[in-house]
Amino acid sequence: MSLNKDGIVVILSSPSGAGKTTLVKKIAKENNYNISISHTTRQPRTNEIDGEDYFFISKEKFKALVKNDEFLEYAKVFENYYGSSKRWVIESLDKGRNVIFDIDWQGTEQIKSQKLNYKLITFFILPPSKSELFKRLKNRDMKDKNIVEKRMKQFNKDIDHWGSYDFVVINDDLNKCYKEIIDLINNKYKDKNLSYDKNIILNHLKKLK
Repeated sequence: MSLNKDGIVVILSSPSGAGKTTLVKKIAKENNYNISISHTTRQPRTNEIDGEDYFFISKEKFKALVKNDEFLEYAKVFENYYGSSKRWVIESLDKGRNVIFDIDWQGTEQIKSQKLNYKLITFFILPPSKSELFKRLKNRDMKDKNIVEKRMKQFNKDIDHWGSYDFVVINDDLNKCYKEIIDLINNKYKDKNLSYDKNIILNHLKKLK
């Protein structure tokens, strides 16, 4: 299959609350990307719609899909399972549609290990500060303090995986972060040799610890 005709795969990962879901939706809307909607066993939040944000299913149904090899990737995160539909993703790419993922580092590693014959670009998103991350999580999950505490404890483990991504971007301003990602995708797609200043990221990571 020709990489020039097939769609490309873009993955955004981040610690919970760093803004990857908002960025994925903005990129998809303004650039005509297909969002890979994950299946999950967790309960929907008040603003989430089944079939638009996630496919909310039981653990029994999820395990059946795993058994039937229906997922391109899947992972357990905070006691719940998440997985991306293999058939839908491959069919979209073969039709020339770009597909963007909102998944964690576990799913990213699974997709990378499969060495799919499509152009793949990965991004790791960092929050501007730990205090801002806590504020975002508190606003989002204000009904359950235990969830916020679990996600903050997981934070340091998640950011340890930044080095395995093509690019690392700091989400201190949504529009600025969005533009930076789009510019990197467009230039990477043209096969330009791109890199980013890892010293900036390393210094920022020190502040986040």
